[in-house]
Amino acid sequence: MRSITINGLERESVGKVSTKALRNAGKVPCVVYGGDAPIHFSADDLAFKDLVYTPEVHTVVIALENGTKVECILQDIQFHPVTDRIMHIDFYQIFDDKEVTMEIPVRLTGNSRGVRNGGTLRIVNRKLRVKALPANLPDFIEADITEMRIGHKMYIGAIAQENFKIMHPDNTVICQVRTSRTAVDDTDDDEEEADDAAVEGAEGAEAPAAEAPAES
Repeated sequence: MRSITINGLERESVGKVSTKALRNAGKVPCVVYGGDAPIHFSADDLAFKDLVYTPEVHTVVIALENGTKVECILQDIQFHPVTDRIMHIDFYQIFDDKEVTMEIPVRLTGNSRGVRNGGTLRIVNRKLRVKALPANLPDFIEADITEMRIGHKMYIGAIAQENFKIMHPDNTVICQVRTSRTAVDDTDDDEEEADDAAVEGAEGAEAPAAEAPAES
Protein backbone atom coordinates (compact mmCIF):
# COMPACT_ATOMS: atom_id res chain seq x y z
CA MET A 1 0.00 0.00 0.00
CA ARG A 2 1.17 3.48 -0.84
CA SER A 3 2.16 5.84 1.95
CA ILE A 4 2.03 9.60 2.34
CA THR A 5 3.97 11.81 4.76
CA ILE A 6 2.39 14.52 6.90
CA ASN A 7 4.64 17.02 8.65
CA GLY A 8 3.38 18.02 12.06
CA LEU A 9 4.21 19.91 15.22
CA GLU A 10 3.97 18.16 18.59
CA ARG A 11 1.40 19.74 20.88
CA GLU A 12 2.46 20.73 24.38
CA SER A 13 -1.03 21.71 25.51
CA VAL A 14 -4.15 19.73 24.67
CA GLY A 15 -6.83 21.80 26.38
CA LYS A 16 -9.88 23.39 24.75
CA VAL A 17 -8.32 26.83 24.58
CA SER A 18 -5.19 25.69 22.74
CA THR A 19 -7.23 23.43 20.46
CA LYS A 20 -9.48 26.34 19.48
CA ALA A 21 -6.42 28.49 18.83
CA LEU A 22 -4.98 25.83 16.52
CA ARG A 23 -8.17 25.65 14.48
CA ASN A 24 -8.31 29.43 14.21
CA ALA A 25 -4.77 29.31 12.82
CA GLY A 26 -5.80 26.86 10.08
CA LYS A 27 -4.37 23.77 11.76
CA VAL A 28 -5.93 20.43 12.67
CA PRO A 29 -5.38 18.88 16.13
CA CYS A 30 -4.52 15.17 15.90
CA VAL A 31 -3.66 12.20 18.12
CA VAL A 32 -1.76 9.00 17.37
CA TYR A 33 -2.80 6.01 19.49
CA GLY A 34 -1.44 2.47 19.61
CA GLY A 35 2.10 3.17 20.83
CA ASP A 36 3.54 3.41 24.32
CA ALA A 37 1.72 6.69 24.86
CA PRO A 38 -0.59 8.91 22.76
CA ILE A 39 1.18 11.44 20.54
CA HIS A 40 -0.60 14.79 20.25
CA PHE A 41 0.33 16.94 17.25
CA SER A 42 -1.11 19.39 14.76
CA ALA A 43 -0.67 19.96 11.04
CA ASP A 44 -1.89 22.39 8.39
CA ASP A 45 -5.41 21.78 7.14
CA LEU A 46 -4.16 21.41 3.55
CA ALA A 47 -1.70 18.68 4.56
CA PHE A 48 -4.59 16.19 4.75
CA LYS A 49 -6.19 16.77 1.33
CA ASP A 50 -4.45 13.76 -0.30
CA LEU A 51 -5.44 11.56 2.64
CA VAL A 52 -9.03 12.58 3.27
CA TYR A 53 -10.47 13.87 -0.01
CA THR A 54 -9.79 10.79 -2.11
CA PRO A 55 -11.39 7.36 -2.61
CA GLU A 56 -7.96 5.76 -2.26
CA VAL A 57 -6.44 4.58 1.02
CA HIS A 58 -2.91 5.07 2.31
CA THR A 59 -0.74 4.41 5.27
CA VAL A 60 0.62 7.59 6.83
CA VAL A 61 4.01 8.65 8.14
CA ILE A 62 3.72 11.41 10.73
CA ALA A 63 6.99 13.35 10.69
CA LEU A 64 7.38 15.64 13.70
CA GLU A 65 9.74 18.60 13.98
CA ASN A 66 11.85 16.81 16.62
CA GLY A 67 12.80 14.08 14.12
CA THR A 68 10.25 11.52 15.31
CA LYS A 69 8.54 9.53 12.56
CA VAL A 70 5.51 7.35 13.26
CA GLU A 71 3.85 5.05 10.73
CA CYS A 72 0.10 4.81 11.20
CA ILE A 73 -3.32 4.59 9.57
CA LEU A 74 -6.31 6.90 9.74
CA GLN A 75 -8.69 5.69 12.44
CA ASP A 76 -11.31 8.40 12.87
CA ILE A 77 -12.02 11.88 11.56
CA GLN A 78 -14.43 14.58 12.71
CA PHE A 79 -15.86 17.29 10.45
CA HIS A 80 -17.63 20.52 11.31
CA PRO A 81 -21.39 19.90 10.88
CA VAL A 82 -21.90 23.07 8.84
CA THR A 83 -18.64 23.89 7.03
CA ASP A 84 -17.32 20.29 6.66
CA ARG A 85 -13.94 21.55 7.81
CA ILE A 86 -11.73 18.92 9.47
CA MET A 87 -11.98 19.36 13.23
CA HIS A 88 -9.95 16.46 14.60
CA ILE A 89 -8.20 13.30 13.38
CA ASP A 90 -7.26 10.13 15.25
CA PHE A 91 -4.49 7.91 13.89
CA TYR A 92 -3.44 4.41 14.96
CA GLN A 93 0.23 3.45 15.02
CA ILE A 94 1.15 0.32 13.07
CA PHE A 95 4.07 -2.08 13.34
CA ASP A 96 5.61 -4.38 10.73
CA ASP A 97 4.97 -7.54 12.76
CA LYS A 98 1.40 -6.77 13.91
CA GLU A 99 -1.71 -7.22 11.80
CA VAL A 100 -3.98 -4.24 11.38
CA THR A 101 -7.58 -3.85 10.20
CA MET A 102 -8.65 -1.12 7.80
CA GLU A 103 -11.27 -0.47 5.13
CA ILE A 104 -10.12 -1.10 1.56
CA PRO A 105 -12.02 0.14 -1.53
CA VAL A 106 -13.51 -2.35 -4.01
CA ARG A 107 -12.56 -1.94 -7.68
CA LEU A 108 -14.90 -3.58 -10.19
CA THR A 109 -13.39 -4.80 -13.47
CA GLY A 110 -14.92 -6.22 -16.63
CA ASN A 111 -18.11 -5.53 -18.57
CA SER A 112 -21.00 -7.39 -17.00
CA ARG A 113 -23.01 -9.60 -19.33
CA GLY A 114 -26.20 -8.67 -17.50
CA VAL A 115 -25.52 -4.93 -17.84
CA ARG A 116 -24.91 -5.37 -21.57
CA ASN A 117 -28.37 -6.92 -21.76
CA GLY A 118 -30.01 -3.94 -20.07
CA GLY A 119 -29.61 -4.83 -16.39
CA THR A 120 -28.54 -2.35 -13.71
CA LEU A 121 -25.40 -2.82 -11.64
CA ARG A 122 -25.85 -2.03 -7.94
CA ILE A 123 -22.79 -1.80 -5.70
CA VAL A 124 -23.70 -2.90 -2.17
CA ASN A 125 -20.29 -2.57 -0.48
CA ARG A 126 -17.81 -0.05 -1.87
CA LYS A 127 -15.30 -0.76 0.91
CA LEU A 128 -14.46 -3.92 2.84
CA ARG A 129 -12.68 -4.40 6.16
CA VAL A 130 -9.40 -6.21 5.64
CA LYS A 131 -6.94 -7.60 8.18
CA ALA A 132 -3.27 -8.05 7.28
CA LEU A 133 0.28 -7.13 8.11
CA PRO A 134 0.97 -3.55 6.99
CA ALA A 135 3.17 -4.74 4.11
CA ASN A 136 0.34 -6.93 2.79
CA LEU A 137 -2.45 -4.36 2.86
CA PRO A 138 -3.81 -4.05 -0.71
CA ASP A 139 -4.48 -0.71 -2.40
CA PHE A 140 -7.86 -2.07 -3.51
CA ILE A 141 -9.83 -5.32 -3.75
CA GLU A 142 -10.50 -6.35 -7.34
CA ALA A 143 -13.80 -7.97 -8.32
CA ASP A 144 -14.33 -9.18 -11.91
CA ILE A 145 -18.00 -8.80 -12.89
CA THR A 146 -17.65 -9.97 -16.51
CA GLU A 147 -19.74 -13.15 -16.10
CA MET A 148 -22.46 -11.61 -13.94
CA ARG A 149 -25.93 -11.88 -15.49
CA ILE A 150 -29.26 -10.32 -14.58
CA GLY A 151 -30.21 -11.54 -11.12
CA HIS A 152 -26.66 -12.54 -10.19
CA LYS A 153 -24.93 -11.42 -6.99
CA MET A 154 -21.23 -11.43 -6.20
CA TYR A 155 -20.30 -12.59 -2.72
CA ILE A 156 -17.18 -12.19 -0.59
CA GLY A 157 -16.49 -15.90 -1.07
CA ALA A 158 -15.74 -15.25 -4.76
CA ILE A 159 -12.81 -12.93 -3.97
CA ALA A 160 -9.28 -14.33 -3.83
CA GLN A 161 -7.67 -13.44 -0.50
CA GLU A 162 -3.88 -13.56 -0.73
CA ASN A 163 -1.86 -12.48 2.31
CA PHE A 164 -4.91 -10.75 3.77
CA LYS A 165 -8.27 -11.68 5.25
CA ILE A 166 -11.59 -10.01 4.49
CA MET A 167 -13.40 -9.49 7.78
CA HIS A 168 -16.91 -10.15 6.47
CA PRO A 169 -18.95 -13.38 6.17
CA ASP A 170 -18.55 -15.21 2.85
CA ASN A 171 -22.22 -14.57 2.03
CA THR A 172 -21.80 -10.77 2.19
CA VAL A 173 -22.90 -9.26 -1.13
CA ILE A 174 -20.44 -6.99 -2.93
CA CYS A 175 -22.62 -6.12 -5.93
CA GLN A 176 -25.55 -7.41 -7.95
CA VAL A 177 -27.11 -7.01 -11.38
CA ARG A 178 -30.77 -6.10 -11.21
CA THR A 179 -33.33 -6.30 -13.96
CA SER A 180 -34.84 -3.18 -15.53
CA ARG A 181 -37.61 -2.25 -17.95
CA THR A 182 -35.22 -2.36 -20.87
CA ALA A 183 -33.55 -5.62 -19.86
CA VAL A 184 -33.65 -8.67 -22.08
CA ASP A 185 -33.56 -12.28 -20.95
CA ASP A 186 -29.89 -13.19 -21.14
CA THR A 187 -30.59 -16.86 -20.49
CA ASP A 188 -31.42 -17.02 -24.22
CA ASP A 189 -27.73 -16.45 -24.90
CA ASP A 190 -26.90 -19.84 -23.43
CA GLU A 191 -29.55 -21.55 -25.55
CA GLU A 192 -28.23 -19.88 -28.70
CA GLU A 193 -24.66 -20.86 -27.86
CA ALA A 194 -25.77 -24.43 -27.16
CA ASP A 195 -27.72 -24.55 -30.45
CA ASP A 196 -24.72 -23.17 -32.37
CA ALA A 197 -22.45 -25.76 -30.79
CA ALA A 198 -24.92 -28.54 -31.62
CA VAL A 199 -25.22 -27.41 -35.23
CA GLU A 200 -21.45 -27.22 -35.63
CA GLY A 201 -21.10 -30.68 -34.12
CA ALA A 202 -23.78 -32.14 -36.40
CA GLU A 203 -22.23 -30.59 -39.50
CA GLY A 204 -18.89 -32.04 -38.57
CA ALA A 205 -20.40 -35.48 -38.07
CA GLU A 206 -22.29 -35.39 -41.40
CA ALA A 207 -19.36 -34.25 -43.50
CA PRO A 208 -18.57 -37.01 -46.06
CA ALA A 209 -15.25 -38.78 -45.77
CA ALA A 210 -12.80 -38.24 -48.54
CA GLU A 211 -13.14 -40.94 -51.24
CA ALA A 212 -10.23 -43.23 -51.79
CA PRO A 213 -8.65 -42.96 -55.27
CA ALA A 214 -10.04 -45.51 -57.77
CA GLU A 215 -7.81 -48.42 -58.62
CA SER A 216 -6.54 -48.42 -62.23
